[in-house]
Amino acid sequence: MEKVTRVGIDLGKHVYQVCGMEASGAVVFQRQVKAPRLMELMSRLAPCLVGMEASCGAHHWAEKLRELGHDVRMMSPQFVRPYVKSNKSDYHDAEAICEAVSRPTMRFVPYKTKERRALQQIHRSRETMIGVRTQLSNQLRGFLREYGIVLPQGLAVIKREVPAIASDPERALPGDFRALLYMQHQALMQVDEQVADLTAMLERESKENPLCERLMSIPGIGPMVSTALVASVGSGWAFGSGRQMSAFLGLVPRQESTGGRTVLRGISKRGDRYLRALLIHGARAVLRTAHKGERTRLKEWALDVKRRRGANVATVAVANKLARIAWAVLRHDERYSDERHVGGRARVSRAAA
Repeated sequence: MEKVTRVGIDLGKHVYQVCGMEASGAVVFQRQVKAPRLMELMSRLAPCLVGMEASCGAHHWAEKLRELGHDVRMMSPQFVRPYVKSNKSDYHDAEAICEAVSRPTMRFVPYKTKERRALQQIHRSRETMIGVRTQLSNQLRGFLREYGIVLPQGLAVIKREVPAIASDPERALPGDFRALLYMQHQALMQVDEQVADLTAMLERESKENPLCERLMSIPGIGPMVSTALVASVGSGWAFGSGRQMSAFLGLVPRQESTGGRTVLRGISKRGDRYLRALLIHGARAVLRTAHKGERTRLKEWALDVKRRRGANVATVAVANKLARIAWAVLRHDERYSDERHVGGRARVSRAAA
């Protein structure tokens, strides 16, 4: 145990595979332990480098192991896969993690605090509830078409018209179907209330969190985008530049180059699809209002790209720009000023957040 300098842990639901290596890379031990015994095993080791895949529960164990003095680093599973020897198994996965965490060029996933995890879970729950609400409204509209009742699109129409249709005695509807309409409508209203409650929680957090307040000084970034950015990237310390953060969000071109020939494709679409979609929506808002109000460098640039390349390309370009500006605002603890957006580079003011 004294020779162990790094440890690889393959996380599971009930059983964890732990691999310990010495400085030369030789395996010192391989053990399979259950959750209660993992902390006991790690407490017997001197502080060392610990590697894990960024999977469910990884941030929790990273927090626990850091309390023991270990240097915990998490990696994306796709970067660990090339180090797996032979067939996939817990034994080989733990050994591969232990090998991958020692590589100097490895990219690591930044640790999320409990507060950031809770904020991200609110976003995930809200996204799920919106999907359920859409499914219920579409199902209700489809049920009614079976009886020749066609309703216009829109959630407000469903919420208003379904109770009236179910209670209308002149409509030739079966009694069981009327009861089903009431039941589905009630479920729709409950889900809609949950969406409103989750949205209110995010809006309250955006007003209380100083990072969110600074982010909302950027055009196109409101409570939803700011809280999602803070939950995902925190203060942006994990990125060395704004382009790194936009690449993390999948907003940069996918490169396929060889033999000195550079080929750029469409955006890579890596990273968090939900956060990327929010930035795209914010970029659409910037383009939609760019011709209104005071003209700034950002608006002029956005309109110029839209005129040359079209609305869709301009929307992604503006989203990329917003991600870079957001990184500058987070890293420099400053607010964004439209008037100081010069030469396509994000400039931020020293005003207090």
